[in-house]
Amino acid sequence: MVTLIVIVFLSTLLLGFPVAFCLGITSFAALLKADIPLTLMAQRMFTGIDSFPLMAVPFFVLAGELMNKGGTTNRLIDFANVLVGRVRGGLAHTNIVASMFFGGISGSAVADTSAMSTILVPGMVRKGYGKAFSAAVTAASSTMGPIIPPSIFMVIMGVTTGLSIGALFAAGLIPGLLMGVSMMVLSYVIAIRHKYPKDDVPYSLGRFLKSFKAAGPALLAPVIILGGILGGVFTPTEAAVVAVFYALFIGLFVYRELKVSDLPQILISSGTTTAVLLLIIAMANVFAWILTAEQIPQKIAQGMLSMTTNTYLILLFLNIFLVFIGMFLEGGAAIIILAPTLMAVATSVGIDPLHFGFIMVLNIVVGLLTPPLGVCLFVVCGVTNMALPTVTRAVIPFLLLEFGVLFLVTYFPPLIMTIPRLLGYV
Repeated sequence: MVTLIVIVFLSTLLLGFPVAFCLGITSFAALLKADIPLTLMAQRMFTGIDSFPLMAVPFFVLAGELMNKGGTTNRLIDFANVLVGRVRGGLAHTNIVASMFFGGISGSAVADTSAMSTILVPGMVRKGYGKAFSAAVTAASSTMGPIIPPSIFMVIMGVTTGLSIGALFAAGLIPGLLMGVSMMVLSYVIAIRHKYPKDDVPYSLGRFLKSFKAAGPALLAPVIILGGILGGVFTPTEAAVVAVFYALFIGLFVYRELKVSDLPQILISSGTTTAVLLLIIAMANVFAWILTAEQIPQKIAQGMLSMTTNTYLILLFLNIFLVFIGMFLEGGAAIIILAPTLMAVATSVGIDPLHFGFIMVLNIVVGLLTPPLGVCLFVVCGVTNMALPTVTRAVIPFLLLEFGVLFLVTYFPPLIMTIPRLLGYV
């Protein structure tokens, strides 16, 4: 059975099937081989997405679409440019800071990559930045979306493992800021080396206040979302609904760039994105059931624990394994399939469940930049019409930086645990 699962999954993956279909076809073949009624597949698909917290996913996706279409993204970029544009390599820093703002609204790296690729990459190229660097910094900075709360991956992790989604959100604040600052330092070094320009418009208090006033309603969105969740005013799912209505309000009545006639296309686009995500989650639930029935995750866990029970080595093995998995498996599916078993391994050697849960999410985020299934790489290549190998080479310095952040949060837990403790989650 294990041989069949490996052969079918790898074959469909190499043939270019979407991940959801790879998981579904593999599960279908395994059920036929085991002579298990195929009704189980439909049952597991339904139970996999029959979850109230998962309702946050479509609402965060919709909020991101509304913000992007309603002029929020442009104002966040303008404000970010006022803050950091005067630094050498200003537009790269603007890209990073704008992604930090946008990540605090949508929780989706793909949405961030798509928005920033469309708006900022052409502008950076016109200003004299290398096209490959422009695409790389856009793809890399967008990975802060699932780290800086809210985060779709954290919602899936919470649903799968029973961890508090609010605690996961709180855990992402310091690492998200650390990633952003580190990327800005790296971008500054690259800008100096390649003599990239900076914003030539003089900084002034008047310009700052004007930009801040324009971006104020957009900047208030993350405050409402995070403040409501961390303050216990509403759940993450309710926060996602609030985000949608807030995005709709400022797009229609504050910025007035969103038209009622735009709503059908926005709903279709966000519905399509949500359908893809939920189909992956549904298929992953079937696949996870089959792997559990075959005791494959348990064998992986036993293999790790048979080599060592040292906490630091177990953390190293888990990171190496998850980085490898991130190269081939979509993040949400990886969490559903592996998180319960790997968390049991982690807790058996004294690792805090929240610590491990966040480390796994961060590994999944790093996987968004690692070929052959680096989703953010494919998105930025699709928008910019650049070759994947070209963008991959340019993104390597940012990828190494993310590995550095992963190492820090793995072996220095206070970076993750401090804020959740202060808020009473731990």
